[in-house]
Amino acid sequence: MNRYPSKETVEQLRREYPVGTRVELVHMNDPYAKLKPGDLGTVRTVDDIGTIFCNWDCGSSLGVVYGEDIIRKL
Repeated sequence: MNRYPSKETVEQLRREYPVGTRVELVHMNDPYAKLKPGDLGTVRTVDDIGTIFCNWDCGSSLGVVYGEDIIRKL
């Protein structure tokens, strides 16, 4: 089973979260991540599998995984 988003979904993510968009982390499905809900960041890029990479204000640059993690636009 292919768990990657379609090309159309990735393009929609790129339109919805262009470079420079400010976001807030709602949920991250990674027990080892130091990010926590409420952390703020700025979108750096969306890669070809829909991962949204952010420069988080706390210094992290961890990506938000499509279908696993949740962010919201500010």
